Amino acid sequence: METKSTVYSLILLLCTLSFQASAQSESYKKNWKSLSKENAYNREPDWLKDAKFGIYLHWGVYSVPAYSYEWYSRHMFMESRKEYQYHKEHYGDPREFGYDKLVPLFRAEHFNAKEWVDLFQRAGAKFGGQVAEHHDGVAMWDSKITPWNVALMGPKRDVLGEYSRELKKHGMKVMTTFHHARLLQRYKNTERPDRPEFWDLYDSHFPYSEEMPTSSNNPMLRLLYGNVTPEEFYEPIWLGELKEVIDNYSPDIIYFDSWLNLIPEEYLYKFTQYFLEDAKKKNKEVAIFRKQEDLPLNVSMEILEKSRKQEIESRLWTTEETISTDSWCFTEDMELRKSEDLINVLIDVVSKNGVLMLNVSPRSDGIIPQEQQSILLNIGDWLKINGEAIYGTRPWYVFGEGPTSQPVGDFENHKEFMKLKYTADDVRYTTKGKTVYAITLGVPEAGKTMTFKSFKKKIKALKIENVSVIGSNQLVPWELTKEGLQVKVPIVQGNNAVVFKIECN
Repeated sequence: METKSTVYSLILLLCTLSFQASAQSESYKKNWKSLSKENAYNREPDWLKDAKFGIYLHWGVYSVPAYSYEWYSRHMFMESRKEYQYHKEHYGDPREFGYDKLVPLFRAEHFNAKEWVDLFQRAGAKFGGQVAEHHDGVAMWDSKITPWNVALMGPKRDVLGEYSRELKKHGMKVMTTFHHARLLQRYKNTERPDRPEFWDLYDSHFPYSEEMPTSSNNPMLRLLYGNVTPEEFYEPIWLGELKEVIDNYSPDIIYFDSWLNLIPEEYLYKFTQYFLEDAKKKNKEVAIFRKQEDLPLNVSMEILEKSRKQEIESRLWTTEETISTDSWCFTEDMELRKSEDLINVLIDVVSKNGVLMLNVSPRSDGIIPQEQQSILLNIGDWLKINGEAIYGTRPWYVFGEGPTSQPVGDFENHKEFMKLKYTADDVRYTTKGKTVYAITLGVPEAGKTMTFKSFKKKIKALKIENVSVIGSNQLVPWELTKEGLQVKVPIVQGNNAVVFKIECN
């Protein structure tokens, strides 16, 4: 009887969603410039300019197989993919054991929000976040819009609620990321391949196949696999879930992972209006991150993926990196980045007026593996000593100098960015007040005379009073010459970036 009641309730819910969408589909005037002006919206909050560094995570049902990467939920339905074979061997034929049957296996039995936030704060992060909903249609909060949520299924806990409350207790800002624009089935009534490959049916996460659960008309499965009409999806689900998270969890940052071009502008505008008006009522500064050109820059901020800018940008920008070399979610064979490389990425980003978001990957049980924790703590140890050269700084007149050239572009060149190795001769600059920080992206040889060449254009403008190395009590002999600022390198411990503090009058 309980199952029948649930199905009847879902049928009623879908009918209600469809009615609400059609009733609200009147023409909608979209004036993006006036929207930001009316809400006195500052797209670059001062707190974010000062924060520089945040940590978030990919964690959900897709973490259960711990195989391949976070698009497992899509690829398990494609017979040509390794995920299909893996799923068949470990769980059964996807026709019978669909992604929906993985949901109860996501138990998060060791999830402890306080332990997470304690770790992230020790790592030096000023804001924290999580994927609120990935492409897979499972909400990581207590949702009244979709039954496929972690409070009703799997862990039976309001994960986002516990996590966001802990972040706020620690004085950290909250970020929620949304990837659900691709959830809608857009290929139901179109010609499609019998056995889709990676790029086929790409604008929908779950490949529509009459042999698979992705095409089911069961009311429950329709909601999970996005097998609903546009009228049932855009306003009631896509927009409705965003409003629900804004109302109940009050995030400081909302991030979108591409594909907003698939959402009609009407709903993009309604979301932005709702978020900005809510922030104005609460007297708080919020930020919207988006990729590509999915929203106007007067109401949003550009975010890159596994890549960086070439020069100092006049607008604040962000980029995201993950702690592994490939997957964003936990996998058994994941290869991890080195902490010194991630520290250098942070320094490079900050020198160009950027903010770094670093992704970590808990296991499905909620444990962040010790190897990942060690990397985070190494970053935190460096920031504990050298944080004054990062937090609250602004770019100098030039971002840096050195022999290492950087790839051009965004995610399309992410593998080239991954290979990038800086040297102790690569320097990045930041500034705060009358102090300039020259940061070497490696440890220069003790006793060597280094020349910071960018100072040669500032000989007349700067009156240098003292040069020191942060974390060292050794004297640093220096001289301002026509070639630049010359310093004699003291003995420095460790193998991470070194900060020369140049105090000026």
